[in-house]
Amino acid sequence: MDTRLLHTFAALARTGSFTAAAAELHLAQSTVTVHIRTLERELGTRLFDRLPTGALLTESGRRLLDGAEEVLDAVARLKAAGSGDGAVGGRVVVGTPESLCSSRLPDLIAALRTSHPEVDVRLDAAGTAECVEGVRSGRLDLALLLEEEADFPDLTTEQVAREPLALLCAPGHPLAARARAATWAELAAEPFFLLEQGCSYSDELERRLLAVPGARPRLTRFGSVDAARSCVAAGLGLTLLPLTTAREHLRQGRLARVRGPRFADVPVRLARHRRRWTAPAAQVFTQELVLHFSGRDVVE
Repeated sequence: MDTRLLHTFAALARTGSFTAAAAELHLAQSTVTVHIRTLERELGTRLFDRLPTGALLTESGRRLLDGAEEVLDAVARLKAAGSGDGAVGGRVVVGTPESLCSSRLPDLIAALRTSHPEVDVRLDAAGTAECVEGVRSGRLDLALLLEEEADFPDLTTEQVAREPLALLCAPGHPLAARARAATWAELAAEPFFLLEQGCSYSDELERRLLAVPGARPRLTRFGSVDAARSCVAAGLGLTLLPLTTAREHLRQGRLARVRGPRFADVPVRLARHRRRWTAPAAQVFTQELVLHFSGRDVVE
Protein backbone atom coordinates (compact mmCIF):
# COMPACT_ATOMS: atom_id res chain seq x y z
CA MET A 1 0.00 0.00 0.00
CA ASP A 2 1.26 3.46 -0.92
CA THR A 3 1.99 5.31 2.33
CA ARG A 4 1.07 8.59 0.61
CA LEU A 5 -2.53 7.41 0.76
CA LEU A 6 -2.22 6.88 4.51
CA HIS A 7 -0.69 10.35 4.96
CA THR A 8 -3.65 11.85 3.12
CA PHE A 9 -6.12 9.74 5.08
CA ALA A 10 -4.59 10.81 8.43
CA ALA A 11 -4.57 14.48 7.40
CA LEU A 12 -8.22 14.36 6.37
CA ALA A 13 -9.13 12.58 9.61
CA ARG A 14 -7.35 15.34 11.59
CA THR A 15 -8.82 18.29 9.72
CA GLY A 16 -12.23 16.99 8.70
CA SER A 17 -11.91 19.04 5.50
CA PHE A 18 -10.65 18.19 2.02
CA THR A 19 -9.56 21.81 1.58
CA ALA A 20 -7.66 21.92 4.88
CA ALA A 21 -6.03 18.53 4.25
CA ALA A 22 -4.88 19.69 0.81
CA ALA A 23 -3.39 22.85 2.31
CA GLU A 24 -1.60 20.89 5.05
CA LEU A 25 -0.13 18.41 2.56
CA HIS A 26 0.57 21.01 -0.17
CA LEU A 27 -1.55 19.06 -2.62
CA ALA A 28 -4.39 19.97 -4.94
CA GLN A 29 -7.80 19.24 -3.43
CA SER A 30 -8.54 16.93 -6.36
CA THR A 31 -5.43 14.89 -5.44
CA VAL A 32 -6.71 14.45 -1.89
CA THR A 33 -10.02 13.25 -3.30
CA VAL A 34 -8.25 10.75 -5.58
CA HIS A 35 -6.08 9.45 -2.72
CA ILE A 36 -9.09 8.82 -0.48
CA ARG A 37 -11.10 7.15 -3.24
CA THR A 38 -8.11 4.95 -4.11
CA LEU A 39 -7.64 3.91 -0.47
CA GLU A 40 -11.35 3.17 -0.09
CA ARG A 41 -11.29 1.07 -3.25
CA GLU A 42 -8.20 -0.87 -2.08
CA LEU A 43 -9.76 -1.58 1.32
CA GLY A 44 -13.24 -2.19 -0.02
CA THR A 45 -14.94 0.11 2.50
CA ARG A 46 -16.10 3.71 2.87
CA LEU A 47 -13.79 5.65 5.21
CA PHE A 48 -15.52 9.04 5.29
CA ASP A 49 -19.02 10.37 5.04
CA ARG A 50 -18.98 13.45 2.81
CA LEU A 51 -21.19 16.02 4.52
CA PRO A 52 -21.89 19.71 3.80
CA THR A 53 -19.97 20.51 6.99
CA GLY A 54 -16.94 18.41 6.05
CA ALA A 55 -15.60 14.84 6.03
CA LEU A 56 -16.62 12.64 8.97
CA LEU A 57 -14.89 9.33 9.71
CA THR A 58 -17.10 6.27 9.37
CA GLU A 59 -16.79 3.37 11.80
CA SER A 60 -14.42 1.69 9.35
CA GLY A 61 -12.40 4.89 9.14
CA ARG A 62 -12.09 5.10 12.92
CA ARG A 63 -10.87 1.50 13.05
CA LEU A 64 -8.28 2.21 10.35
CA LEU A 65 -6.92 5.41 11.92
CA ASP A 66 -4.90 3.81 14.74
CA GLY A 67 -3.36 1.28 12.36
CA ALA A 68 -2.55 3.98 9.80
CA GLU A 69 -0.80 6.07 12.43
CA GLU A 70 1.24 3.05 13.57
CA VAL A 71 2.36 2.41 9.98
CA LEU A 72 3.29 6.07 9.45
CA ASP A 73 5.19 6.10 12.75
CA ALA A 74 7.09 2.96 11.69
CA VAL A 75 7.98 4.55 8.34
CA ALA A 76 9.20 7.69 10.10
CA ARG A 77 11.37 5.58 12.42
CA LEU A 78 12.89 3.73 9.46
CA LYS A 79 13.66 7.00 7.67
CA ALA A 80 15.29 8.39 10.81
CA ALA A 81 17.34 5.23 11.29
CA GLY A 82 18.46 5.32 7.67
CA SER A 83 19.67 8.89 7.79
CA GLY A 84 23.43 8.64 7.42
CA ASP A 85 24.59 12.20 8.13
CA GLY A 86 23.52 12.25 11.78
CA ALA A 87 21.91 15.69 11.43
CA VAL A 88 18.54 16.03 13.14
CA GLY A 89 15.92 17.83 11.09
CA GLY A 90 12.20 18.09 10.53
CA ARG A 91 9.22 20.07 11.74
CA VAL A 92 7.85 20.03 15.29
CA VAL A 93 4.38 21.46 15.94
CA VAL A 94 3.95 22.45 19.58
CA GLY A 95 0.75 23.59 21.26
CA THR A 96 1.33 26.09 24.05
CA PRO A 97 -0.51 28.62 26.21
CA GLU A 98 -0.23 32.13 24.83
CA SER A 99 1.68 33.27 27.93
CA LEU A 100 4.53 30.80 27.24
CA CYS A 101 4.38 31.38 23.50
CA SER A 102 5.06 35.10 23.93
CA SER A 103 7.51 35.02 26.83
CA ARG A 104 9.44 31.79 27.33
CA LEU A 105 9.62 30.10 23.94
CA PRO A 106 11.12 32.70 21.55
CA ASP A 107 14.54 32.46 23.25
CA LEU A 108 14.30 28.65 23.22
CA ILE A 109 13.59 28.59 19.48
CA ALA A 110 16.46 31.00 18.83
CA ALA A 111 18.81 28.69 20.74
CA LEU A 112 17.49 25.66 18.85
CA ARG A 113 18.08 27.33 15.49
CA THR A 114 21.74 27.74 16.45
CA SER A 115 22.25 24.21 17.75
CA HIS A 116 19.96 22.39 15.26
CA PRO A 117 19.30 24.63 12.24
CA GLU A 118 17.43 21.87 10.38
CA VAL A 119 14.74 21.64 13.08
CA ASP A 120 11.72 23.81 12.29
CA VAL A 121 9.48 24.59 15.28
CA ARG A 122 5.94 25.83 14.74
CA LEU A 123 4.06 27.14 17.78
CA ASP A 124 0.29 26.94 18.04
CA ALA A 125 -1.04 29.17 20.84
CA ALA A 126 -4.02 27.39 22.42
CA GLY A 127 -5.67 26.50 25.71
CA THR A 128 -5.46 23.15 27.47
CA ALA A 129 -8.50 21.54 25.81
CA GLU A 130 -7.35 22.48 22.30
CA CYS A 131 -3.78 21.33 23.03
CA VAL A 132 -4.96 17.95 24.33
CA GLU A 133 -7.22 17.46 21.32
CA GLY A 134 -4.36 18.44 19.01
CA VAL A 135 -1.97 15.85 20.47
CA ARG A 136 -4.68 13.19 20.37
CA SER A 137 -5.49 13.85 16.72
CA GLY A 138 -1.86 14.11 15.65
CA ARG A 139 -2.18 17.76 14.62
CA LEU A 140 0.34 18.58 17.37
CA ASP A 141 3.53 16.65 18.07
CA LEU A 142 3.86 18.01 21.61
CA ALA A 143 1.98 20.37 23.91
CA LEU A 144 2.80 22.47 26.94
CA LEU A 145 0.10 22.65 29.59
CA LEU A 146 -0.13 25.08 32.51
CA GLU A 147 -2.07 22.73 34.76
CA GLU A 148 -1.85 21.55 38.38
CA GLU A 149 -3.25 18.18 37.32
CA ALA A 150 -3.09 16.65 33.84
CA ASP A 151 -4.45 13.11 33.82
CA PHE A 152 -5.34 12.04 30.29
CA PRO A 153 -5.42 8.28 29.57
CA ASP A 154 -3.97 8.54 26.03
CA LEU A 155 -1.32 11.16 26.85
CA THR A 156 1.83 11.10 28.93
CA THR A 157 2.82 14.28 30.75
CA GLU A 158 5.95 15.30 32.59
CA GLN A 159 6.55 18.44 34.62
CA VAL A 160 9.40 20.49 33.15
CA ALA A 161 9.10 23.68 35.24
CA ARG A 162 6.91 25.75 37.52
CA GLU A 163 5.79 29.25 36.63
CA PRO A 164 5.39 31.85 39.43
CA LEU A 165 2.16 33.85 39.30
CA ALA A 166 1.77 37.55 40.06
CA LEU A 167 -1.26 39.56 41.14
CA LEU A 168 -0.95 42.81 39.22
CA CYS A 169 -2.40 46.32 39.11
CA ALA A 170 -1.48 49.73 37.70
CA PRO A 171 1.18 51.69 39.63
CA GLY A 172 -1.40 54.32 40.62
CA HIS A 173 -3.90 51.81 42.01
CA PRO A 174 -4.58 52.11 45.79
CA LEU A 175 -3.43 48.50 46.31
CA ALA A 176 -0.07 49.11 44.60
CA ALA A 177 1.57 50.99 47.45
CA ARG A 178 -0.14 49.31 50.36
CA ALA A 179 2.08 47.33 52.71
CA ARG A 180 -0.79 45.30 54.19
CA ALA A 181 -1.88 42.31 52.12
CA ALA A 182 -5.27 42.60 50.49
CA THR A 183 -7.93 40.21 51.78
CA TRP A 184 -10.16 38.09 49.61
CA ALA A 185 -13.10 40.37 50.49
CA GLU A 186 -11.13 43.38 49.26
CA LEU A 187 -10.07 41.62 46.09
CA ALA A 188 -13.64 40.53 45.36
CA ALA A 189 -14.63 44.21 45.25
CA GLU A 190 -12.16 44.89 42.41
CA PRO A 191 -12.68 44.41 38.65
CA PHE A 192 -10.54 41.57 37.27
CA PHE A 193 -9.29 40.92 33.75
CA LEU A 194 -8.52 37.20 33.45
CA LEU A 195 -7.60 34.77 30.72
CA GLU A 196 -10.31 32.76 29.02
CA GLN A 197 -12.20 29.80 30.50
CA GLY A 198 -9.96 26.74 30.72
CA CYS A 199 -6.94 28.65 32.04
CA SER A 200 -6.37 26.75 35.30
CA TYR A 201 -5.07 29.60 37.46
CA SER A 202 -7.69 32.07 36.16
CA ASP A 203 -10.46 29.54 36.82
CA GLU A 204 -9.14 28.93 40.35
CA LEU A 205 -9.01 32.67 41.08
CA GLU A 206 -12.56 33.07 39.84
CA ARG A 207 -13.74 30.25 42.11
CA ARG A 208 -12.08 31.83 45.14
CA LEU A 209 -13.50 35.27 44.39
CA LEU A 210 -17.01 33.87 43.93
CA ALA A 211 -16.67 32.01 47.25
CA VAL A 212 -16.45 35.29 49.18
CA PRO A 213 -19.82 35.70 51.00
CA GLY A 214 -22.00 38.30 49.31
CA ALA A 215 -19.40 39.10 46.67
CA ARG A 216 -20.26 39.88 43.06
CA PRO A 217 -16.86 40.27 41.45
CA ARG A 218 -16.67 41.93 38.04
CA LEU A 219 -14.79 39.48 35.86
CA THR A 220 -13.83 39.99 32.23
CA ARG A 221 -12.22 37.11 30.31
CA PHE A 222 -9.79 37.53 27.42
CA GLY A 223 -8.06 35.12 25.08
CA SER A 224 -4.95 37.27 25.10
CA VAL A 225 -2.39 38.03 27.80
CA ASP A 226 -1.71 41.37 26.14
CA ALA A 227 -5.37 42.41 26.31
CA ALA A 228 -5.67 41.60 30.03
CA ARG A 229 -2.32 43.23 30.79
CA SER A 230 -3.20 46.40 28.84
CA CYS A 231 -6.50 46.87 30.66
CA VAL A 232 -4.74 46.57 34.01
CA ALA A 233 -1.92 48.94 33.00
CA ALA A 234 -4.63 51.47 32.09
CA GLY A 235 -5.90 51.34 35.69
CA LEU A 236 -9.12 49.47 34.96
CA GLY A 237 -8.63 46.63 37.46
CA LEU A 238 -6.43 43.69 38.48
CA THR A 239 -5.17 40.51 36.85
CA LEU A 240 -3.33 37.30 37.69
CA LEU A 241 -0.65 36.29 35.20
CA PRO A 242 2.58 34.31 35.03
CA LEU A 243 5.26 36.61 36.38
CA THR A 244 7.37 36.25 33.25
CA THR A 245 4.66 37.88 31.11
CA ALA A 246 4.85 41.04 33.25
CA ARG A 247 8.64 41.28 33.33
CA GLU A 248 9.12 44.31 31.09
CA HIS A 249 6.00 46.08 32.35
CA LEU A 250 7.23 45.78 35.94
CA ARG A 251 10.71 47.00 35.05
CA GLN A 252 9.31 49.95 33.13
CA GLY A 253 6.92 50.88 35.95
CA ARG A 254 3.81 50.23 33.86
CA LEU A 255 2.53 47.55 36.27
CA ALA A 256 2.88 46.92 39.99
CA ARG A 257 2.48 43.82 42.14
CA VAL A 258 -0.32 43.57 44.67
CA ARG A 259 0.31 42.15 48.12
CA GLY A 260 -2.37 39.58 48.71
CA PRO A 261 -3.06 35.87 49.13
CA ARG A 262 -0.27 33.59 48.00
CA PHE A 263 -0.78 31.82 44.71
CA ALA A 264 1.09 28.57 44.14
CA ASP A 265 3.43 28.36 41.17
CA VAL A 266 1.64 26.65 38.28
CA PRO A 267 3.35 23.56 36.78
CA VAL A 268 4.46 23.56 33.15
CA ARG A 269 3.80 20.07 31.78
CA LEU A 270 5.01 18.61 28.51
CA ALA A 271 2.42 16.32 26.92
CA ARG A 272 2.83 13.78 24.15
CA HIS A 273 0.76 10.91 22.79
CA ARG A 274 1.23 7.72 24.77
CA ARG A 275 1.39 5.39 21.76
CA ARG A 276 3.10 7.53 19.14
CA TRP A 277 6.80 7.55 18.40
CA THR A 278 8.62 10.78 19.28
CA ALA A 279 10.60 11.88 16.24
CA PRO A 280 14.23 13.05 16.67
CA ALA A 281 13.26 16.67 16.01
CA ALA A 282 10.69 16.52 18.82
CA GLN A 283 13.27 14.85 21.09
CA VAL A 284 15.73 17.69 20.42
CA PHE A 285 13.04 20.27 21.18
CA THR A 286 12.26 18.50 24.45
CA GLN A 287 15.93 18.46 25.49
CA GLU A 288 16.31 22.16 24.71
CA LEU A 289 13.09 22.90 26.57
CA VAL A 290 14.34 21.27 29.78
CA LEU A 291 17.67 23.11 29.55
CA HIS A 292 15.90 26.41 28.85
CA PHE A 293 13.59 26.20 31.84
CA SER A 294 16.28 24.93 34.19
CA GLY A 295 18.45 27.95 33.41
CA ARG A 296 15.75 30.59 33.18
CA ASP A 297 15.97 33.95 34.85
CA VAL A 298 13.64 34.85 37.71
CA VAL A 299 11.76 38.14 37.81
CA GLU A 300 11.37 39.83 41.15
